[in-house]
Amino acid sequence: MSNVPADRRYAKSHEWVKDAGDGVVEVGISDYAQSSLGDITYVELPAVGDTLEAGAVFGVVESVKAASDLYAPVSGEVVEVNEALDGAPELVNQEPYAGGWIMKVKVADAAAIDALLDSEAYTAETA
Repeated sequence: MSNVPADRRYAKSHEWVKDAGDGVVEVGISDYAQSSLGDITYVELPAVGDTLEAGAVFGVVESVKAASDLYAPVSGEVVEVNEALDGAPELVNQEPYAGGWIMKVKVADAAAIDALLDSEAYTAETA
């Protein structure tokens, strides 16, 4: 059974969003996603300053099993990326909700966060 923290919202494409309440959200992939991918070998990060549209591809995660696109769970501007993933992509496997975060986004519309799945709905989606 996957770990699905209740303090985040989830996209059906398996990205999570953690709202700090300051208009910036942290984004990563779920425990379910990292477990399904297997050992992650590379994470293609967006550039700081990129403008994202919800549902659009913003990067790629590669594992020993496959390469999968990453989809923006919300629209906004990338304000920070997790540079640690360049040298240690396995952080996504080891700490999907902490050290394995992928980027921080200044959201264009905070209401879009509420439109994502809560932990209960995401758990049901991945059951």
